[in-house]
Amino acid sequence: MNNPWNGAASRRDFLKAAGAAGAAAGGLLSLEALAQSGALNMYTWSAAVDLVKSHLTAFEAKTGIKVAYNTSPWAQYRETMITKFVAKAPIDVMWVSDSWLPEWADAGWLAPVNQFPGLLKYNADADRFCTESMTYKGRQYGLTYYSDYMAFFYNEEMLKKAGIKEPPKTWDEVLQQSLKIKSAGLSQAPMMLSMARETWLIEFLSAMVFSHGGRFVDDKGIAAVAQANGGAQRALQWIADAVQKHKIISPACVETGELNGLKAFGAGNHAFALLSRYRVRTLNDPKQSPVAGHVRQAMMPAGPGGSPATVGWMRFHGMTPQAAADKTRAANAARLIEWFGGKAGSEYQFQKMLFNDLGSGFGIPSMFKDPEVQANYAKYADIKVFEAQQKLARKKDVISRWFGEWDEVNGTAWQSAVLGKSTVADALKKSAGSWNDLRKDT
Repeated sequence: MNNPWNGAASRRDFLKAAGAAGAAAGGLLSLEALAQSGALNMYTWSAAVDLVKSHLTAFEAKTGIKVAYNTSPWAQYRETMITKFVAKAPIDVMWVSDSWLPEWADAGWLAPVNQFPGLLKYNADADRFCTESMTYKGRQYGLTYYSDYMAFFYNEEMLKKAGIKEPPKTWDEVLQQSLKIKSAGLSQAPMMLSMARETWLIEFLSAMVFSHGGRFVDDKGIAAVAQANGGAQRALQWIADAVQKHKIISPACVETGELNGLKAFGAGNHAFALLSRYRVRTLNDPKQSPVAGHVRQAMMPAGPGGSPATVGWMRFHGMTPQAAADKTRAANAARLIEWFGGKAGSEYQFQKMLFNDLGSGFGIPSMFKDPEVQANYAKYADIKVFEAQQKLARKKDVISRWFGEWDEVNGTAWQSAVLGKSTVADALKKSAGSWNDLRKDT
């Protein structure tokens, strides 16, 4: 990613702020014991606004801490926040995407929360990939309030019409069942895979690579995507063959984004689809989907040498160095982060609100045992599959300061191979070379 900031100056500011926060840490063991002064400034993108306002009202009533709530559209949020960070605008708490953590932390725009045991205690309840996704260079930068993963869906009615009794468990079975469905005239492109150049692309590709037993990057941070006969190569070869040789995926997949893919699958055009897990609520809603009642989630198919693994993502509440540098403000900010990412009272109220109202995922495994959550989800999907697949979700292994620049190269390379404009090996070699070059230069 290109960072519009002066690296040296930003790091000095960060170290100064971090030092101040560290000096104050000794008095932060009890958040309740500290006096409250001054309204906190909280920034989010424009999602679940009414739920956020409701939860903030309850927070203010409970704690007496006032919060100034600010939003901007998701499409402009990252750029808006960077502009505010550079201008040193008054910000205390904000929503953060896992994809931005290295960039924002290295720039000095986020402060770690390791000095707050009251926040770190929630790690014991959280999914591992969530905690890993908000940890950078050994420091944790917030608390998860939302998480989800890439899921494999199938149209049960279409499979039955083709004489298929069970959903596929491997990618080879996806191919064989797709060919059977295609020959029966039920779908011209039974498998729906979105491969347009958009922010969702890395999730789709990661799910394919992980389920084929591969990685983009190894434990040392070096590109592993181009390994001969590796999981990434097997995944890309499967997609390329599905498009060019078997024709079970439309070549238009390179122009199909996640939302259009959702609409196409929901219209009954496909038998199988990779989609965000939370989309099942829409797919099985009779008011929104012609295939409602027929969409089921199956475990991610496994490739040769792979497993039913998938990719997960999360969003979290972070704190700025400005807030961390002031003892009282830091304590109040931590209380606000806990109210949204941890328990508000006796339960994870905000994560539960998002789930009940929007179908959004959560990063707390114990919530799967909540009777209300179970009853709600049973209206449109099987919570046991939801839970089982989430246990196999992994964080993206490519999140870095240079992710944005590499993502452009990688996406183009995969698309080229899918359409037969380059070989699979050449495409992955280009991806690996770009990653390693950017890694050396930053």
